[in-house]
Amino acid sequence: MSTTTAVDDLARRVREQLAELRLGDLRTLPGGHSGLTYSVSAGPVSYVVKAVPPGQRPVGRNDVLRQARILRLLAGSPVPVPGVVAVDESEPAWFAMEFVDGEAIEPVLDDHRLAPGLCRTRMLALADVLRDLHDLGAETSEPSVDPAGELERWSRTMRAVPGELRPGSDELLGLLASQVPGGVQPVLTHGDFRLGNVLCRGDRPAAVVDWEIWAVGDPRIDLAWFLLFADHRNFPRVGRVVPGLPGEEELLTAYLDGRPGPPDFSWFRALARTKMAAIMGHNLRRHREGRHHDPDQERLPPTIAAMIRTARDILDRRS
Repeated sequence: MSTTTAVDDLARRVREQLAELRLGDLRTLPGGHSGLTYSVSAGPVSYVVKAVPPGQRPVGRNDVLRQARILRLLAGSPVPVPGVVAVDESEPAWFAMEFVDGEAIEPVLDDHRLAPGLCRTRMLALADVLRDLHDLGAETSEPSVDPAGELERWSRTMRAVPGELRPGSDELLGLLASQVPGGVQPVLTHGDFRLGNVLCRGDRPAAVVDWEIWAVGDPRIDLAWFLLFADHRNFPRVGRVVPGLPGEEELLTAYLDGRPGPPDFSWFRALARTKMAAIMGHNLRRHREGRHHDPDQERLPPTIAAMIRTARDILDRRS
């Protein structure tokens, strides 16, 4: 089936499910990194449609039905998410959700003109949203992922990257494996929780999006990842200075809201840096192999090396 035919067929199915005779054309939504992502209007109302690409299996990032499940589970909770309006499980599966107006900007990585004070307010507000998410518990049949399982996942990603792009990573992975902490009560985790995955209106989060790798797991995984984006110095040649942005300690204090600090948190801070190095190494490899041409990826080697180096430093101070 050609791409045009597949889109026409998807549009027909969406129109039938939503029973909207005035439904406009499906338009590719920029920024979607999983499955096929479109926007579509029905008069004054707009929706986002996410679908499994034709001929591909609905697994991993293409499992749009799994994304729809977590959005429905969170509906009406303190965690703002788009409302799901239709789900079609027949192949290729798709679902439609409300279009939430807002901007998703990562202050230290994205090119933007936001006032520093607004960036600060948004990031502190997001610490509250993350705490709300983790406070929900894990009322789902999804199997939980413990720290060892999370390490194994990102170790596989790291080892798939050519060795010259990840200097010192083998020693780092060995250190992490030798110091895996005990788990805590599993909760719902987003997997990529940061301002770049949150639509904001003014200084408030309007919707947490991009739930492709959500899981039931250790809350410290989400927390350490979120804190990583508080400091441009974590991203040499990539990060930008944002005056007044809350640092890791201030964000951690906001998240805890008077509760005791998480045990063994330094291990998770090292894991977050390992995960970032693995992801950046994977993206750089795809660029150099010609699978996804993006010359901007050539800026990543200093950050990859810094992530690995600082992760090892954190573990050395811990031992």
